[in-house]
Amino acid sequence: MRAIRASTTFPCSTFRFQGDWSTEKFFEQLGAFEAPHPRFGHFLEGLASPAVLPDEPAQRRFVELANRHLNPVGAQLSQHGEADGYPQFHLAQYGRGTARRPRNLIFASLGKPDIRFTSALDNDIEVAERADQVLVYDRPIGKEGLLWCHLLSWWQETQNITDQEQAKRSLYSRMEASLPSESPGQKNLFWHYHHANRDRLNDVPALLPEIWLHWDPKTLRERGAHAMQNLRMDFLMLLPGTRRVVLEVDGMQHYTRNRGTEPDSAKYAATMAGDRDLKFRGYEVFRFGHDELRDRDRAQPLLASFFATLLGRPPASPL
Repeated sequence: MRAIRASTTFPCSTFRFQGDWSTEKFFEQLGAFEAPHPRFGHFLEGLASPAVLPDEPAQRRFVELANRHLNPVGAQLSQHGEADGYPQFHLAQYGRGTARRPRNLIFASLGKPDIRFTSALDNDIEVAERADQVLVYDRPIGKEGLLWCHLLSWWQETQNITDQEQAKRSLYSRMEASLPSESPGQKNLFWHYHHANRDRLNDVPALLPEIWLHWDPKTLRERGAHAMQNLRMDFLMLLPGTRRVVLEVDGMQHYTRNRGTEPDSAKYAATMAGDRDLKFRGYEVFRFGHDELRDRDRAQPLLASFFATLLGRPPASPL
């Protein structure tokens, strides 16, 4: 018991005494293994509270450690307000995720790729033409999701780049090139994420731009009433716990026609229907208004707060 108290108050130091319970014994005596989810959730929230840890850095270290184990099951401790100047944390489940793991990630697209199946039985695909206009990540994705370090390793091997710094720059530039020039909001979101996390990129999820979620060789007009909506999305993140997070930056094209001169309620309704379908399939969809992100400096606090909440970690250092 004394060891538990010491390690709870001072997470970086543990004092052991003869006869101390093991962590498993301690949790067994508390009934944690048989506790219903709400009760165990309150227990974790209590361990992160200022009443137990009256030291903000210690609170955040505990939360970061706990989230390493909570994220794979789709839950996390995230900050919800303050009490007496200390952060308060709440256990929440974000999305239901999906039991399936992606087999092919088609992203950083410069145009609609020409895709064909080389083996329909094995779901093996090939970009038949204009292969340089799209990136295809086809490696297995583990329970930790797709991290930047995984993406960088794949890029180095496929591009035969031995120098890691050179690989980082070229991968960033290739993905950035796929962002539409008429959407500075998308460019600002992409820039912020990578620059705010520049000192810890290897440990954060990869932010995949211009990602294809659906595929149909026919156009929406050719397919007609049976067309799938939201074929390509602005960004995708694959987080622990099989969470699939879609980020969209909505410009006028999402709700107008004739180059923004006329409102188009039917187009807006189709976009919302596509969102509902994605959410029912286990995706988490977050939309930003383009005006929120148009100015890079003004967008920084919004994006810092959003990604800190999404990833369950302290905000990245100021730029």
